[in-house]
Amino acid sequence: MTPMSSSAGSIDHGLPPVDSRLIAPESRYEVEDGRVVYVPPADEPHGTRHSKISALVEACAGTDYDVASDMLTRTSEVDDVAPDVSVFRAERDPETGGRRLEELAFEIVSTERLSHAGKKAQKLVSRGVRRVFAVDVARQRAFEWSVELGTWSLLPASAEIEDPALAAPLPVEALVREAKADDAVARALLAKQNGVIQSALRAQREAGHEEGREAGREEGREAGREEGRMEARFEAVLTLLHGRGLVPSEEERQRLLATREASELEALLVRAATCTSVADLLRSD
Repeated sequence: MTPMSSSAGSIDHGLPPVDSRLIAPESRYEVEDGRVVYVPPADEPHGTRHSKISALVEACAGTDYDVASDMLTRTSEVDDVAPDVSVFRAERDPETGGRRLEELAFEIVSTERLSHAGKKAQKLVSRGVRRVFAVDVARQRAFEWSVELGTWSLLPASAEIEDPALAAPLPVEALVREAKADDAVARALLAKQNGVIQSALRAQREAGHEEGREAGREEGREAGREEGRMEARFEAVLTLLHGRGLVPSEEERQRLLATREASELEALLVRAATCTSVADLLRSD
Protein backbone atom coordinates (compact mmCIF):
# COMPACT_ATOMS: atom_id res chain seq x y z
CA MET A 1 0.00 0.00 0.00
CA THR A 2 1.30 3.45 -0.84
CA PRO A 3 1.28 5.61 2.30
CA MET A 4 -0.52 8.92 2.31
CA SER A 5 1.83 11.48 3.82
CA SER A 6 1.24 14.93 5.20
CA SER A 7 3.75 17.78 5.26
CA ALA A 8 2.27 18.79 8.61
CA GLY A 9 3.40 15.48 10.11
CA SER A 10 -0.06 14.04 10.77
CA ILE A 11 -0.88 10.33 10.71
CA ASP A 12 -0.14 8.33 7.56
CA HIS A 13 -3.23 6.21 6.92
CA GLY A 14 -2.42 2.55 6.51
CA LEU A 15 0.78 2.78 8.59
CA PRO A 16 1.36 2.51 12.34
CA PRO A 17 1.70 5.78 14.30
CA VAL A 18 5.18 7.25 14.15
CA ASP A 19 5.67 6.60 17.88
CA SER A 20 4.51 2.97 17.72
CA ARG A 21 7.65 0.96 18.52
CA LEU A 22 9.14 -2.18 16.97
CA ILE A 23 12.15 -1.96 19.30
CA ALA A 24 12.55 -0.86 22.89
CA PRO A 25 13.55 2.82 23.12
CA GLU A 26 16.91 3.69 24.73
CA SER A 27 18.35 0.34 23.61
CA ARG A 28 20.82 1.46 20.88
CA TYR A 29 18.95 -0.65 18.30
CA GLU A 30 16.94 0.20 15.20
CA VAL A 31 14.84 -1.96 12.93
CA GLU A 32 15.63 -1.88 9.22
CA ASP A 33 13.64 -3.99 6.79
CA GLY A 34 12.46 -6.15 9.66
CA ARG A 35 16.00 -6.79 10.97
CA VAL A 36 17.20 -5.60 14.35
CA VAL A 37 20.36 -3.52 13.79
CA TYR A 38 22.78 -2.44 16.53
CA VAL A 39 23.71 1.26 16.38
CA PRO A 40 27.16 1.74 17.97
CA PRO A 41 27.95 4.77 20.13
CA ALA A 42 29.42 7.77 18.34
CA ASP A 43 33.14 8.40 18.14
CA GLU A 44 34.54 11.85 18.97
CA PRO A 45 34.04 13.60 15.57
CA HIS A 46 30.48 12.29 15.24
CA GLY A 47 29.63 12.91 18.90
CA THR A 48 30.87 16.49 19.01
CA ARG A 49 29.15 17.45 15.75
CA HIS A 50 25.96 15.75 16.95
CA SER A 51 26.01 17.92 20.06
CA LYS A 52 26.65 21.15 18.14
CA ILE A 53 24.09 20.42 15.43
CA SER A 54 21.41 19.59 18.01
CA ALA A 55 22.02 22.93 19.74
CA LEU A 56 22.09 24.78 16.42
CA VAL A 57 18.84 23.26 15.16
CA GLU A 58 17.21 23.86 18.55
CA ALA A 59 18.16 27.54 18.34
CA CYS A 60 16.83 27.91 14.79
CA ALA A 61 13.61 25.90 15.21
CA GLY A 62 10.30 27.71 15.22
CA THR A 63 8.48 28.35 18.48
CA ASP A 64 5.78 25.82 17.55
CA TYR A 65 8.34 23.05 17.02
CA ASP A 66 10.33 20.65 19.18
CA VAL A 67 13.77 19.22 18.45
CA ALA A 68 14.91 15.72 19.44
CA SER A 69 18.12 13.70 19.23
CA ASP A 70 18.18 9.98 18.34
CA MET A 71 14.38 9.70 18.49
CA LEU A 72 12.89 6.57 16.95
CA THR A 73 10.39 7.03 14.14
CA ARG A 74 8.22 4.25 12.75
CA THR A 75 8.65 4.67 9.00
CA SER A 76 6.85 1.46 7.91
CA GLU A 77 5.51 -1.86 9.15
CA VAL A 78 9.07 -3.22 9.24
CA ASP A 79 11.19 -0.11 9.99
CA ASP A 80 11.82 1.80 13.20
CA VAL A 81 14.74 4.23 12.71
CA ALA A 82 16.21 7.15 14.62
CA PRO A 83 17.57 10.22 12.83
CA ASP A 84 20.37 11.98 14.71
CA VAL A 85 18.31 15.18 14.96
CA SER A 86 14.59 15.65 14.28
CA VAL A 87 12.33 18.71 14.08
CA PHE A 88 8.60 18.16 14.60
CA ARG A 89 5.52 20.14 15.60
CA ALA A 90 5.10 20.42 19.35
CA GLU A 91 1.32 19.99 19.33
CA ARG A 92 0.07 16.43 19.62
CA ASP A 93 -1.38 14.58 16.66
CA PRO A 94 -5.19 15.01 16.90
CA GLU A 95 -5.81 11.51 15.49
CA THR A 96 -3.39 9.47 17.58
CA GLY A 97 -2.79 11.68 20.61
CA GLY A 98 0.89 10.93 20.12
CA ARG A 99 3.68 13.01 18.67
CA ARG A 100 3.69 14.25 15.13
CA LEU A 101 5.98 13.06 12.38
CA GLU A 102 9.14 15.07 12.07
CA GLU A 103 9.28 17.55 9.21
CA LEU A 104 13.08 17.85 9.12
CA ALA A 105 15.69 15.19 9.87
CA PHE A 106 19.49 15.40 10.09
CA GLU A 107 22.05 12.61 9.91
CA ILE A 108 25.70 13.02 10.93
CA VAL A 109 27.72 10.63 8.78
CA SER A 110 31.19 9.64 7.72
CA THR A 111 31.83 9.55 3.98
CA GLU A 112 31.63 5.76 3.75
CA ARG A 113 28.23 5.74 5.54
CA LEU A 114 26.62 8.31 3.26
CA SER A 115 25.01 5.60 1.14
CA HIS A 116 23.58 3.92 4.25
CA ALA A 117 22.19 7.27 5.36
CA GLY A 118 20.57 7.51 1.93
CA LYS A 119 18.58 4.37 2.62
CA LYS A 120 17.36 5.84 5.90
CA ALA A 121 16.53 9.10 4.11
CA GLN A 122 14.39 7.20 1.60
CA LYS A 123 12.46 5.55 4.42
CA LEU A 124 11.89 8.85 6.20
CA VAL A 125 10.78 10.67 3.05
CA SER A 126 8.47 7.79 2.13
CA ARG A 127 6.83 8.12 5.52
CA GLY A 128 6.23 11.85 4.95
CA VAL A 129 9.29 13.64 6.36
CA ARG A 130 9.58 16.74 4.18
CA ARG A 131 13.36 17.20 4.17
CA VAL A 132 16.35 15.07 5.18
CA PHE A 133 19.91 16.35 5.49
CA ALA A 134 23.26 14.66 5.96
CA VAL A 135 26.42 16.20 7.42
CA ASP A 136 29.71 14.62 6.35
CA VAL A 137 31.95 15.24 9.35
CA ALA A 138 35.31 14.33 7.80
CA ARG A 139 34.97 16.41 4.65
CA GLN A 140 32.97 19.26 6.19
CA ARG A 141 30.14 19.19 3.68
CA ALA A 142 26.38 18.89 3.86
CA PHE A 143 23.76 17.29 1.62
CA GLU A 144 20.00 17.29 1.20
CA TRP A 145 18.14 14.22 -0.01
CA SER A 146 16.65 14.79 -3.46
CA VAL A 147 13.43 12.90 -4.08
CA GLU A 148 13.64 13.75 -7.79
CA LEU A 149 17.18 12.38 -8.15
CA GLY A 150 16.88 9.61 -5.59
CA THR A 151 20.25 10.56 -4.10
CA TRP A 152 22.03 13.21 -2.08
CA SER A 153 22.42 16.74 -3.43
CA LEU A 154 25.46 18.73 -2.23
CA LEU A 155 24.63 22.04 -0.52
CA PRO A 156 26.91 25.05 -1.10
CA ALA A 157 28.85 25.98 2.03
CA SER A 158 27.57 29.56 1.70
CA ALA A 159 23.91 28.48 1.52
CA GLU A 160 21.29 28.82 4.25
CA ILE A 161 18.53 26.30 4.90
CA GLU A 162 15.18 28.10 5.06
CA ASP A 163 12.03 26.25 6.02
CA PRO A 164 8.64 26.93 7.66
CA ALA A 165 9.81 24.81 10.62
CA LEU A 166 12.70 27.21 11.23
CA ALA A 167 12.34 30.64 12.80
CA ALA A 168 15.82 31.60 11.58
CA PRO A 169 17.77 30.36 8.55
CA LEU A 170 20.20 27.53 9.28
CA PRO A 171 23.65 28.32 7.78
CA VAL A 172 25.23 25.31 6.09
CA GLU A 173 28.68 26.52 7.16
CA ALA A 174 27.60 26.31 10.79
CA LEU A 175 26.47 22.71 10.26
CA VAL A 176 29.84 21.60 8.92
CA ARG A 177 32.24 23.86 10.83
CA GLU A 178 32.19 23.74 14.62
CA ALA A 179 33.75 27.18 14.96
CA LYS A 180 30.74 28.77 13.23
CA ALA A 181 28.07 27.04 15.31
CA ASP A 182 28.13 29.38 18.33
CA ASP A 183 27.80 32.48 16.12
CA ALA A 184 24.87 30.94 14.28
CA VAL A 185 23.16 30.01 17.57
CA ALA A 186 23.55 33.58 18.81
CA ARG A 187 22.11 35.02 15.58
CA ALA A 188 19.19 32.59 15.71
CA LEU A 189 18.36 33.51 19.32
CA LEU A 190 18.45 37.19 18.36
CA ALA A 191 16.18 36.52 15.37
CA LYS A 192 13.73 34.66 17.63
CA GLN A 193 13.86 37.53 20.16
CA ASN A 194 14.82 35.12 22.91
CA GLY A 195 13.68 36.54 26.26
CA VAL A 196 17.01 36.10 28.05
CA ILE A 197 18.93 37.71 25.17
CA GLN A 198 16.44 40.59 24.95
CA SER A 199 16.66 41.19 28.71
CA ALA A 200 20.45 41.22 28.54
CA LEU A 201 20.40 43.69 25.65
CA ARG A 202 17.95 45.96 27.48
CA ALA A 203 20.10 45.84 30.61
CA GLN A 204 23.16 46.66 28.53
CA ARG A 205 21.42 49.58 26.85
CA GLU A 206 20.12 50.90 30.16
CA ALA A 207 23.60 50.59 31.69
CA GLY A 208 25.01 52.49 28.71
CA HIS A 209 22.39 55.19 29.06
CA GLU A 210 23.06 55.49 32.78
CA GLU A 211 26.80 55.70 32.11
CA GLY A 212 26.08 58.42 29.56
CA ARG A 213 23.87 60.30 32.00
CA GLU A 214 26.45 59.98 34.76
CA ALA A 215 29.17 61.14 32.36
CA GLY A 216 26.99 64.12 31.46
CA ARG A 217 26.38 64.90 35.11
CA GLU A 218 30.11 64.66 35.83
CA GLU A 219 30.88 66.94 32.90
CA GLY A 220 28.37 69.41 34.30
CA ARG A 221 29.86 69.18 37.78
CA GLU A 222 33.37 69.67 36.38
CA ALA A 223 32.21 72.66 34.35
CA GLY A 224 30.70 74.11 37.51
CA ARG A 225 33.88 73.52 39.44
CA GLU A 226 35.95 75.18 36.70
CA GLU A 227 33.59 78.14 36.66
CA GLY A 228 34.04 78.44 40.42
CA ARG A 229 37.81 78.36 40.04
CA MET A 230 37.63 81.10 37.38
CA GLU A 231 35.50 83.28 39.66
CA ALA A 232 37.96 82.75 42.51
CA ARG A 233 40.89 83.86 40.32
CA PHE A 234 38.97 86.93 39.14
CA GLU A 235 38.11 87.89 42.72
CA ALA A 236 41.74 87.37 43.70
CA VAL A 237 42.86 89.83 40.97
CA LEU A 238 40.31 92.43 42.17
CA THR A 239 41.26 91.91 45.82
CA LEU A 240 44.95 92.36 45.06
CA LEU A 241 44.28 95.52 43.01
CA HIS A 242 42.06 97.02 45.74
CA GLY A 243 44.67 96.17 48.33
CA ARG A 244 47.17 98.21 46.37
CA GLY A 245 44.73 101.11 45.94
CA LEU A 246 44.01 100.39 42.29
CA VAL A 247 40.28 100.43 41.63
CA PRO A 248 39.16 99.38 38.13
CA SER A 249 36.61 101.50 36.32
CA GLU A 250 33.45 99.77 35.13
CA GLU A 251 34.91 99.49 31.63
CA GLU A 252 38.17 98.00 33.00
CA ARG A 253 36.19 95.64 35.21
CA GLN A 254 34.24 94.37 32.19
CA ARG A 255 37.51 93.82 30.29
CA LEU A 256 38.85 91.79 33.21
CA LEU A 257 35.59 89.81 33.33
CA ALA A 258 35.96 89.01 29.61
CA THR A 259 39.12 87.04 30.37
CA ARG A 260 37.92 83.41 30.41
CA GLU A 261 41.14 81.42 30.04
CA ALA A 262 42.54 80.09 33.31
CA SER A 263 46.12 80.68 32.16
CA GLU A 264 45.35 84.32 31.32
CA LEU A 265 43.75 84.92 34.71
CA GLU A 266 46.77 83.35 36.41
CA ALA A 267 49.02 85.74 34.47
CA LEU A 268 46.83 88.73 35.46
CA LEU A 269 47.03 87.68 39.10
CA VAL A 270 50.85 87.66 38.94
CA ARG A 271 51.04 91.05 37.18
CA ALA A 272 48.48 92.63 39.51
CA ALA A 273 51.12 92.50 42.25
CA THR A 274 53.50 94.85 40.35
CA CYS A 275 51.42 96.88 37.85
CA THR A 276 51.33 100.68 38.29
CA SER A 277 47.67 100.98 37.24
CA VAL A 278 44.76 98.90 36.02
CA ALA A 279 45.34 100.33 32.55
CA ASP A 280 48.97 99.14 32.81
CA LEU A 281 47.73 95.69 33.84
CA LEU A 282 45.41 95.51 30.85
CA ARG A 283 48.06 96.73 28.45
CA SER A 284 50.41 94.04 29.69
CA ASP A 285 47.66 91.59 28.96
